Amino acid sequence: MADKYSVLLPTYNERENLPLIVWLIVRAFTSSGHDYEIIIIDDGSPDGTQEAAKQLEDIYGKDKIVLRPRPCKLGLGTAYIHGMKHATGNFIIIMDADLSHHPKFIPEFINRISPNQLWTDPCTSQVLTFFPNLSGLQVCVSTSLLADFDILFLCRLYKKDVLQKLVDSCVSKGYVFQMEMIVRARQLGFSIGEVPITFVDRVYGESKLGGSEIIHFVKGLLYLFATT
Repeated sequence: MADKYSVLLPTYNERENLPLIVWLIVRAFTSSGHDYEIIIIDDGSPDGTQEAAKQLEDIYGKDKIVLRPRPCKLGLGTAYIHGMKHATGNFIIIMDADLSHHPKFIPEFINRISPNQLWTDPCTSQVLTFFPNLSGLQVCVSTSLLADFDILFLCRLYKKDVLQKLVDSCVSKGYVFQMEMIVRARQLGFSIGEVPITFVDRVYGESKLGGSEIIHFVKGLLYLFATT
């Protein structure tokens, strides 16, 4: 059976970015010839994101654009879990909808994947590496960390069965969910590869990370430090 890739796009107030990121994802898969679907998990955006997603369904077809909204903001980790329930691909790609991770790198992710391996976008600086290293991981972070907390490495490709095992082993539900998945991947013996990409700041809208989210993130890291 040919491989299929399910792209999970959690959204909240991304009406302006969503049409462009979807177009770029479609172009990346069309040029590479791989089968795909884009699952949009919108958390009750008041800005019309869901209406934009429905228009994209009409444009690209419901077999390619799968809208699976939720009534309100329920956390990034649970958004991925929700999206996985509807994914029909044997590979899962998770990425931001704010254009910070360009879909043109997707074919390279696919070309370089190997058995029992998950791929993440690599770091570009050594800013604040202290935080992830608390969890026993020697990783570095994006130069945009202070602006957008991109220590979360939100552009990743997983084998679906690997991702399911990681999700089952994680207890975090918010932004720290991404960091915990890396910790659990190491614990479960999965390897992690990196594909060089260029990270850019969002074009439209504002970061969803406020003071309370950052506090919860730091608390989550301290929890990982205490329990791993």
